[in-house]
Amino acid sequence: MSVRDSILGLIIILVWGFNFVVIAWGLENFPPLLMGGLRFVLLALVGSLFVANPKIPWRLLCAFGLTIGFGQFALLFSAMSFGMPAGLASLVLQAQMLFTLLFARIYLHESFTPYQILAIAIAACGLALIGGTDNVGTMTAIGFGLTLAGAACWAAGNIVNRQISLQGYNSSVGLVVWSAWIPPLPFLLMSYWVEGPELIVASLQSFSWVSAGVLIYLTLAASVLGYGLWGYLFSRYPASTVAPLTLGVPVVGLASAAYFLDEHITLLQWYGVILVLVGLVFNMKGKALIQVFLRYTRAKA
Repeated sequence: MSVRDSILGLIIILVWGFNFVVIAWGLENFPPLLMGGLRFVLLALVGSLFVANPKIPWRLLCAFGLTIGFGQFALLFSAMSFGMPAGLASLVLQAQMLFTLLFARIYLHESFTPYQILAIAIAACGLALIGGTDNVGTMTAIGFGLTLAGAACWAAGNIVNRQISLQGYNSSVGLVVWSAWIPPLPFLLMSYWVEGPELIVASLQSFSWVSAGVLIYLTLAASVLGYGLWGYLFSRYPASTVAPLTLGVPVVGLASAAYFLDEHITLLQWYGVILVLVGLVFNMKGKALIQVFLRYTRAKA
């Protein structure tokens, strides 16, 4: 990956890492499904005025909008409203890397390397420690499960994104903006059915500057900027190369949640955090690490 594209990856890390704190603030003002619906309504209305239609086939646009748009965020927002701490959510959601590798192997026939298999095993052990029933701390089991399900939806969207780029279509900002027309309907229907009209009306009546700031950040920063750059990188590199670039997201997420939300996690969960990060690093740099180890052992011999 070039230096320029690595810098773009760093911007994604910073924007998406702080995004979890913003989501937590938003859930103080909105129920989760309503917040998701408003986010995508705003993104579709504003973005379509400035971004040209990428002319992507309708079936692929719907698949992307329902996986990365509706599926991921309906599950993530609900998970955080059910007690998933923002910092841990930023880490557990990176299980998308594991799911992306698996889905890429099944649907895109991308091959595994031995170090990627080891990386998956290490990260999976870390997730097991984080989600263990004896050390959840302030985290709930349903919050943890919904976050993992959201990670799987993100991974499915990554595969759709890769298929779009392989068919020669532009999969950057245009895809993010125009696929935003898909999620509002399921979001708002689910909000009406699950959260109820009374809560919807009360949330809209108490709309504040904080509410507006949350929606603007989720729309412009996390969606247009973050997913636009994410789609651009997926159009240039294999899924197994791009997916691990979110390694730094939980670092920013955990640090910002500790500072702004005063979140704390248990010692065993910290061990899990370390294992997940080691697994992500090993997936991204495993080949180089193995080569360094082999050179070291040969020099010693």
